[in-house]
Amino acid sequence: MSNLMQKPRAMTPAPNAAPTIGPSTIAVHAGEMRQKPGDSITDPIFCASTYTFENTQDVITFIEQKLPREEYGRYGNPGEKVVEAKLAAMERGEDAVLYASGMAAIVGLLMTKLNSGDEVVFFDECYHRSREFCSKHLSRFGVVTRQVKACDYVAMESAITPRTRLLISESPTNPHMSVVDLERFATLGKKHGIETLIDATLATPYNVQPLTFGVDYVLHSATKYLGGHNDLLAGVLIGAKEKLEPVRRLRGIMGAINSPHNMYLLSRGLKTFELRMQRHNANGMAVAEFLAEHPRVERVYYPGLASHPYHEVAKATMRGFGGLVTFLIRDASWRETANVIDAVQIPRIGPSLGGVESLIEQPLVMSYYECSPEDRRRFGIPDNMVRLACGIENAEDLIEDLKQALEH
Repeated sequence: MSNLMQKPRAMTPAPNAAPTIGPSTIAVHAGEMRQKPGDSITDPIFCASTYTFENTQDVITFIEQKLPREEYGRYGNPGEKVVEAKLAAMERGEDAVLYASGMAAIVGLLMTKLNSGDEVVFFDECYHRSREFCSKHLSRFGVVTRQVKACDYVAMESAITPRTRLLISESPTNPHMSVVDLERFATLGKKHGIETLIDATLATPYNVQPLTFGVDYVLHSATKYLGGHNDLLAGVLIGAKEKLEPVRRLRGIMGAINSPHNMYLLSRGLKTFELRMQRHNANGMAVAEFLAEHPRVERVYYPGLASHPYHEVAKATMRGFGGLVTFLIRDASWRETANVIDAVQIPRIGPSLGGVESLIEQPLVMSYYECSPEDRRRFGIPDNMVRLACGIENAEDLIEDLKQALEH
């Protein structure tokens, strides 16, 4: 069995190769061996904290030759290698490092790349916990975080100093759905010799592949669309193998690894990835178009709409626009907005997105309740904002539900 475990894995296209293999075929087969241990069609779950050696010479050979086998669970798991190879292939990257959550992944990269006195520049439309980690915690170690207006490349370049080490953005951003010109973003980093990171959680590898535009690292909260079933936590960084090696080594020290069962759930969820994304994209577009025409809706943030300020960028770079739709209820107080959310019957009230079940929330309450009104205005979170993460239910049912809630 040990020889079988060391055979090259099938269906893993070379990074930046022509996309001759379809996204579903990659999601189903990449990273997996043709014939697996136990002859099962699914990869086994390795519930082991420790991996043993036959004798002392085996240990020495493993260390000196850097053999592709496991030693201790904090440094890797055979099931993890399968999922990492699959995710790397889906993004057309060389390597992937899997973490316990999306936040663990971005923290792992930041802790690897930044030293005291270094600086990082963010576009300001970002996940509030990423912002909090940088502004409140990295700052304790002498790292400076600069934030500039989303998609303002002139402002980002002006914020760069000789100490800048990373340029970071989401695309699309959450919850405003702004879309970054990835080629321009990557070129800016290369011009100044600075590495770039795109959190593409909302886009997924189905809708955009930032590495192909020259971005150095792609981040996903695999909890969302990649897992797809609201039943696991995971995060992943994807990029060049050489650049990710120090990241992987630090992960082994910090221990931000995932569990064997979670890795199995993620691999299982990826099997239907393209099918789910096609429905998420279709539902998001249909719901956004309905909301854009509804008299009680003041504004819809969805890059698939021609009214969105970054529609042309999105249309030129994305296959689809995802299932997340943000909108403002016209002339509504925070309580009136909450009443609309409470009136829906299909989406559940909760954080997160990307699962088969639709989720709805009021960002003011769910994520920014403890912020001051001034901070909420600064972050662009008005009282009448609603964030709807469309699942894979039938679009006509979601629309009818929203219609009755808005008329409630």
